[in-house]
Amino acid sequence: MIVYNNDYLMIIEDNGKIFLRTTRKGFPLKRLDEILRTYPRIRLTNFALLKSALDTIDDQFEIGVWLPSIEVEVSKDKMSASIIVYETLETIREKKDELIAQIKNTLIENKIVHGITEIDLNKLVPGKASLIAQGTAPIPGEDAIIKYLEIPDRKPVIQEDGKANYFDLNFIFEIQKGDWLGEKIPAKPGIDGINVYGEAVPAPFGKDTQLKYDKNSAKEVEENGKIVLYATTRGVLEERQGLISVNRHLPIDGDVGVETGNIKFDGSVTIRGTVMNGFSVVATGDISIEGEEGITGAKLIQSLEGDVFIKGGIFGVGETEVEAGGSIFVKHVNDAKLFAKKDIVIGFYSLGSYLVGNSVLLDERKGKIIGGKAVAKNTIVTAIAGNHLERRTELIIESLSKHKAYELIQEKASLLKATQEEIVQLTTKINLIGEYKQNLNRQQAAGLNQIKQEIEKKKEYAKQLDREIKELMHDLKNVGKEEIVVKKEAYPGTYIQIGSKSSLLNKTTQGTFLLEYGELNV
Repeated sequence: MIVYNNDYLMIIEDNGKIFLRTTRKGFPLKRLDEILRTYPRIRLTNFALLKSALDTIDDQFEIGVWLPSIEVEVSKDKMSASIIVYETLETIREKKDELIAQIKNTLIENKIVHGITEIDLNKLVPGKASLIAQGTAPIPGEDAIIKYLEIPDRKPVIQEDGKANYFDLNFIFEIQKGDWLGEKIPAKPGIDGINVYGEAVPAPFGKDTQLKYDKNSAKEVEENGKIVLYATTRGVLEERQGLISVNRHLPIDGDVGVETGNIKFDGSVTIRGTVMNGFSVVATGDISIEGEEGITGAKLIQSLEGDVFIKGGIFGVGETEVEAGGSIFVKHVNDAKLFAKKDIVIGFYSLGSYLVGNSVLLDERKGKIIGGKAVAKNTIVTAIAGNHLERRTELIIESLSKHKAYELIQEKASLLKATQEEIVQLTTKINLIGEYKQNLNRQQAAGLNQIKQEIEKKKEYAKQLDREIKELMHDLKNVGKEEIVVKKEAYPGTYIQIGSKSSLLNKTTQGTFLLEYGELNV
């Protein structure tokens, strides 16, 4: 079929290919390009050959392909289809009905059956794709919903007059066996979609989430399409390492003293009275000492993993030491040592005491640190530091440098990796031995149990390293944000230190002390 001809050349279509035959030399290349552009169905595949073809008489050169009048393009995901019309605007306008029928036939030939849209031929651009069909997208299922029994915040209660009551904390949250601890509404299936071919497109299921709890103190029960979490024991509701658990609880109605002896307990302890002079309380969970008089001369109050709450306060007489794997909450401290992995929160004052915590926080309006030393990683807040007698009072932020923090993280990460590899090796060893378990003698069985115990120890060590790495990464985020806040008065004799920068005050001042451009802003 001759597509175009003049005195110089012929453009011929043969079996879907376009050929150029020159009958007379001298036809401009630019003019040929203009002619080709008027035929949307011609797609050049060899533009470089045009000049040679124009200079060669009576020879035929393949220069392109003859496109169909209408093409259909389907997206890779089969969710949309477009048509491309390779006709001139004049043809499109003159043959609308014919073109619409042709489009419908093309869709049928290509099995496009779903989501077909009306197309406005007046807006068609020759050679440009126009959307003709749109699939129905699948609707993802609803994600699982998790709810837990809310553990009251251990924060001072704000009274109607705006004052904070540091001694009315909902500290011990007791749970009875069978109490509701939480529930999970399972993830739901979605609604399938349909692609342009009419095929179902599977909808993704909602994201599943597991209830996180200690399997020794709680259990799951399926009820009315939900998974409900119930306590299997009586005790204290706690969250440890991201797990809801009911830990053992030892309530002591009176004092810890001669009648009880020292207390050492795996769980939480509530003491309605006090801890007498020279006696100790050590627990893995929280310790709450609720006597109004606080404690005087107690030797050691230690919570390995939880918080310590002393309602009345501490008269340490140089003997008392309080340690917490979490935070310490106390009314006042006098001549004692306090060490908290998290925060130390004091209602009224600290007098001649040694305080070490992530943050040391006293009441911003009335709190006083007089004498002794407060050491924190992050923040120290008080209303007053020191006194008019210029008693030396040290407020210190021991911050890690970024370089040192990175070094420690890398060191612990290497230890964690090595420990995990050892766990894998030992587990593989157990699995191999397990195949011959029935044939083991007593000594070999004892060896197997020893390996199992070693694995458990290494798992605990790995968890500890992981926690330490996360703590270091948290500390790293706060590098440069450390501050010491004295809201009212910092008396002469108050020693301020952040990192390696320090200053001993020689006049009364107040404010927020921090590092600015590497120097202390005192």
